[in-house]
Amino acid sequence: ASSMIRRYIDLGNPLNAAALNAIGTEYVCLLNVTELNMIDSNSLNLASLNPSACSQLTKDILYAKAKRAFSDRHSSPAYYKLIEPYLGGAPAVDLRALSKDNVNMQVSTFAKLRRDSLMSLTLSDVQGLLGMNLRDLAGWQNTSPIREWVQRQKQSELDKLHVGLTGGTQEGYINIVTPRFQRTYYVRTSDCCALNVDFFALMPPLFPLAPSSAALGTVATALHLLPALLSTSLMMSVLS
Repeated sequence: ASSMIRRYIDLGNPLNAAALNAIGTEYVCLLNVTELNMIDSNSLNLASLNPSACSQLTKDILYAKAKRAFSDRHSSPAYYKLIEPYLGGAPAVDLRALSKDNVNMQVSTFAKLRRDSLMSLTLSDVQGLLGMNLRDLAGWQNTSPIREWVQRQKQSELDKLHVGLTGGTQEGYINIVTPRFQRTYYVRTSDCCALNVDFFALMPPLFPLAPSSAALGTVATALHLLPALLSTSLMMSVLS
């Protein structure tokens, strides 16, 4: 099927609504950037696609096209239903705009948002997006990327939602998420002057936070120098 689609395109045929509906979302996901850019935005008005399972780049491209296609209905209640299948490619600024429109987003849709966009949303943004579906968020709190979003919020603020969310940052702590292993550490800064390579290598999960801004600055510097410290430690162990 993929070769047939490419043959169709190579013959100069347009990727219009009829072609997109015939191809279906599964094969639209296989189109490369050049082919995706051949799609006329207006054709999405008549096409029935749901690119949520496509690559992030494909979702980004299709979202931009869908936004243009439905721009004349942006102030209409129908806009959200039209744009919803494409929201996996939406930037945070567009999601914040939607949060003011009482869209009552399903949590299943929320979980498929672009990761960087979701992570930048505030509690207020999420409340606005989910609306009456906010109560369903607790059932998804152990699912990535919602789990990571929850971990970034203060638990005291999550408690104010009264929907049973747990796993947020406790008062008096900061969290450091290590992207490679997706582990979260809660770090104390009161003993910052004694930080060394062994501390970071064996860092336990919980350390109370001292309120000193000077201490925070020292820890930030230590974290910045961590790669160099680790390299030095490794070299010394080899030489010894």
